[in-house]
Amino acid sequence: MVEPLPGLERQPDAMEKIAVEGGEVMTYSFGSGENVLLLVNGGPGLACDYLRDSHSHLANGDLRVVTWDQLGTGRSDRLTDPALWTVARYAREMEQVRTGLSLGPVHALGQSWGGWMVIEHALAFPDGIRSLILSNTTGEVPFLQAEQNRLRSSLGSATMTMMLKREAEGSTDHPEYLGAIEILNWRHVHRLEIMPAALQRSMEGVTFEIYQHMWGPNEFVCIGNLATFDRLADMANIACPCLIVVGEHDELTPACAMRMHHVLPDSRIKVFTNASHSTCFETPEPYFRELSAFLDHCKH
Repeated sequence: MVEPLPGLERQPDAMEKIAVEGGEVMTYSFGSGENVLLLVNGGPGLACDYLRDSHSHLANGDLRVVTWDQLGTGRSDRLTDPALWTVARYAREMEQVRTGLSLGPVHALGQSWGGWMVIEHALAFPDGIRSLILSNTTGEVPFLQAEQNRLRSSLGSATMTMMLKREAEGSTDHPEYLGAIEILNWRHVHRLEIMPAALQRSMEGVTFEIYQHMWGPNEFVCIGNLATFDRLADMANIACPCLIVVGEHDELTPACAMRMHHVLPDSRIKVFTNASHSTCFETPEPYFRELSAFLDHCKH
């Protein structure tokens, strides 16, 4: 019997630890359908709570929903070796979860950082993927950084100058800098008056060492090892059906989504009005309607 987890609307039908490169990770499974939706959450450094709890209701007689706490987060083993904090190793971790649970080819949903992981996985292990849902993500971080600087410039030249100065000095913990980031977060990360409990748990439990090493001090500054991630041209080799999801005001902008759409051989794109980076919470009804329609199409 699975030990109940506090705060979950739906309890997992199974929880199992799987050995991966660098340690063991905790997996969560809902339902027993032959079609598997493998959820890969954002971060890096976040536990899967927010994606698991918001998508577990999709499990039904035909669809099994599976996810896991990435190594270094949640109920999985801690990580102390920064050499393991790479997108390539995390893509191998995803494959080790897939094979360790004997899932067969999966429908993979990657949200934000999870999108980079599923792109890397689809290129390295194409036989393991039936379809991709690329949610609030991009195939190329250098272009994303240019887009995020465009979003930052909307705060005005004086604020942009202040932010660049603080970043150069290493004083990104200064109140005036944090105030600017708070505005950007509200505009482009989540437009939620009340933070869902699962999202709050993931954010409060972040393993900041992983986030900072791979990304940077905040959502709008990338100085970690993901700064050079660029798989856009390679995505032309991903032949499976793909759904691209993006919020109108997303920090990973519609322009990023369109560039993936133009490269992928079999893709559709949906831009959700009045949503930012937290689309599944901000516009849940149209989001899950689009997602369910895509999965129904790919299952047949």
